[in-house]
Amino acid sequence: MRQPLVAGNWKMNGSRASVAELLAGIKAGVGSVGRAEVAVCPPFPFLHEAEAALQGTPVKWGAQNLCTEVSGAYTGEVAAAMIREFGCEYVIVGHSERRQYYCEDNQVVARKEATAREHGLTPILCVGETIAQREAGITEEVVADQLDAVLELGGVSAFRVTVIAYEPVWAIGTGLTATPEQAQEVHAFIRQRIAEKDPEIAGGVRILYGGSMKPDNAAELVAKADIDGGLIGGASLKPADFLAICAAADSSS
Repeated sequence: MRQPLVAGNWKMNGSRASVAELLAGIKAGVGSVGRAEVAVCPPFPFLHEAEAALQGTPVKWGAQNLCTEVSGAYTGEVAAAMIREFGCEYVIVGHSERRQYYCEDNQVVARKEATAREHGLTPILCVGETIAQREAGITEEVVADQLDAVLELGGVSAFRVTVIAYEPVWAIGTGLTATPEQAQEVHAFIRQRIAEKDPEIAGGVRILYGGSMKPDNAAELVAKADIDGGLIGGASLKPADFLAICAAADSSS
């Protein structure tokens, strides 16, 4: 049985004071979570705070991005080895905001995914379609292209490590949410795409839902056969909401 994972993506939010409060709130309540794995991904400047606060707790932590290169003259970039020095286990790659605002195409995302694995990090690979692509009926084609870039570079064995997050771009920060049935349909397609290469790996890969999961819809989403948790945006900035989603994932069968 796949272990559920709930990972908080804090995006570009927080201050020293608010991050300390947020970490304290999560620490205070996470003891009630049993089966589900819990992680948070703060902005780079707060990785030290996360490491200091979360060591010795069940909560893991990670980064929101990394450079494709190991080191060198890449002003403003952060290398995988640097992230590892702060005890990170996870790193988000290919988030729709990186793809949209920073022009990261499928090949760049695949290189980041490979770099993360090569340095002992578990990538959370984001895939998903825009509203225009969904309305055009090409959701599966778009998601397949995003997955295939990783399959071509790293092989299907990459997914022995990598976590996938399906994020319908049209449901991020818009107040819209894919229905559980819509989400499950794409999650099942993702698993089948990997199963075409290796059924055993496909059965073990964790696929998270990343489209505005909240306390009031989490249980219904994670009850679906191929939804193994969530990559949580806005709700991860509120300890009570985040922990409620973790509890829903913990109770999923």
